[in-house]
Amino acid sequence: MTNSARKNKKVKTRIRNILTLVLVIVILVGVPYAILKYQSGKSEMTIKEVVQRKMIKSDGSESDKLSTTTVLEGEKKDFLIRQHIGLDYDTKPMISHVLVDDFDNDGLPDVIVCDALDNFVSWIRQYPENTYTETVLATELIAPAHVQVFDFDGDGDKDLLVAVLGLLYPSNDKIGSIVYLENDGNFNFKKTVIVDRIARVADVRAGDLDGDGDMDLAAAQFGYDDGETRWMENLGNGEFKTHMLQNLSGPINVEIVDIDADSDLDLIVLVSQEWEEIYCYINDGSGNFRMKLLWGSDNEDFGSSGISLYDLNQDGKLDILYANGDAFDYIPPVGKPWHGLQWFENKGDIEFESHRLCDLVGAYSLRAGDADMDGDLDLFAVSAFNLWEDPEAQSFIWLENVGDMEYIKRDITNDPTHLMIMQTGDFNKDGLIDFVTGGMYPYPPFDRMSRVTLWTNDGSLVSENHSVQ
Repeated sequence: MTNSARKNKKVKTRIRNILTLVLVIVILVGVPYAILKYQSGKSEMTIKEVVQRKMIKSDGSESDKLSTTTVLEGEKKDFLIRQHIGLDYDTKPMISHVLVDDFDNDGLPDVIVCDALDNFVSWIRQYPENTYTETVLATELIAPAHVQVFDFDGDGDKDLLVAVLGLLYPSNDKIGSIVYLENDGNFNFKKTVIVDRIARVADVRAGDLDGDGDMDLAAAQFGYDDGETRWMENLGNGEFKTHMLQNLSGPINVEIVDIDADSDLDLIVLVSQEWEEIYCYINDGSGNFRMKLLWGSDNEDFGSSGISLYDLNQDGKLDILYANGDAFDYIPPVGKPWHGLQWFENKGDIEFESHRLCDLVGAYSLRAGDADMDGDLDLFAVSAFNLWEDPEAQSFIWLENVGDMEYIKRDITNDPTHLMIMQTGDFNKDGLIDFVTGGMYPYPPFDRMSRVTLWTNDGSLVSENHSVQ
């Protein structure tokens, strides 16, 4: 081989090595950058914010980042009287949502129901006192997930706003919709589809988000892999303009609230699926929102199942109550040992401190109320996916607040099982907190079922508290 040929071979080898090195660098840098760019686009974060988010969520286990509230185990106290209300059933109930409201303004609380088995929204009217009659208000709503009572058109009567999944189980198909049920004043409802053929809608709320005096919408669209969070500007005459806030999968709750006390409405959004995060969208008063991540789990299977807003420590600021107990990712659904209850303490300036309360496999619907009338707020939660083969597995529990934000965990019942939703109200107007629950039975056991159940407070906790004092 001549010297010239040897030189040419060395040059070609060097070029191949350089090209290989460049290719490796492109792969090592370009692929992570492309992933970050994709996640930035979906979350509406900058790439820097996505990197910071990943670093924050990888700095320790979930338990390390949650301070623990003192919760002791206590004996069961029977204070609730169970009563079936509404339609009878001979199949496995699938109640996805219930809402307590005095719908007809007669002084007696009623219940609005989303039935995901028979695909309707109904009204369980209380009239006369302690007599309950269920009437179907709208049909052909495939897997209604949430209903809000709201005078949407400002005519003085109560309308309904319904989030429709389109299919109860996970799907990427664009089958979700938002439906407005307009009350004619005589409780006849005209069904109007505001938007359809979108990612499955898990929650929708109404509020004046841009300060122009009419009702806009905010929607959490679970989807499956392709979820969305949007707000919809009311343009008048039944027309809405969508403003997309996020394209993350799994939004399940959107709360409209003035969280920063600046006289406009902000959004608190819970995103489940692989992100498992709580976001705040801070409104400038004109419908321009700045996103802030309030909290995120490093467990991609944490099972976020719902949030609600209460001033739990009674300091004048709304806190976030959070349950993680979802198990629909599994067939059959199986609860996890890390499921449980948290509260996020509002420290001001849109900063929240997380507190772990207790474990509850399959936890849903964490609510607050003063059950024993001692001046502080107790906590209540249900379970949809507990380990039902264990006869001690509870479907309904409460945490008695014994002062200084310390609690005693007490069982309520293990019958019925599979409680997906719980709300509070005072159904007999005695000043005591009562409860209504909805059961959902996608898998066995089917030996302890309920559809809609009213739990009336018998006052024994109050009597006990006064006798101790």
